[in-house]
Amino acid sequence: MIQFVSDIGHYDLVLNLAAQARRALWIGTADIKDLYVRRGEQALPFLAIISELIAGGVKVRLIYAKEPGPQFLKDFSLYPLLTECLERMLCPRVHFKIVLIDSVLCYLGSANFTGAGMGMKSPLHRNFEAGILTDDISVIASAEEEFDKVWRGSECRLCRRKQYCRHEL
Repeated sequence: MIQFVSDIGHYDLVLNLAAQARRALWIGTADIKDLYVRRGEQALPFLAIISELIAGGVKVRLIYAKEPGPQFLKDFSLYPLLTECLERMLCPRVHFKIVLIDSVLCYLGSANFTGAGMGMKSPLHRNFEAGILTDDISVIASAEEEFDKVWRGSECRLCRRKQYCRHEL
């Protein structure tokens, strides 16, 4: 299955599927902000979902290119499990947008992990985004390898920006 994802599909498909991860969730994004989702009548930070996944034993990795804003950091502080268990890495060269779910689903596209990119912002404040969602094993393996090359530091020797990176566990 390869499905084209645009506009609200990022929210309806990608985030809802990510919230259902059972073993592993890898997120790679250039920009990360206070992304909110709806659960019933309640709006909550996607960080709450990530914290719940971690509490349920899901291994979550996050690579992002620049420091998140103050609202994200405020939301982050509400979930102590994130500080303890969310594997995260700052790499200023990352521009890919990859979401890998349990090594069985993969999103590749333009949407950053922000309200305007993937979140529940109103249609008047959303970006025009496009991507694909797939369960194709070869695409997933390639995306995992690309993500993991950055995670392992394989690209650091040629990057020349290592002084700006942070690998936090």
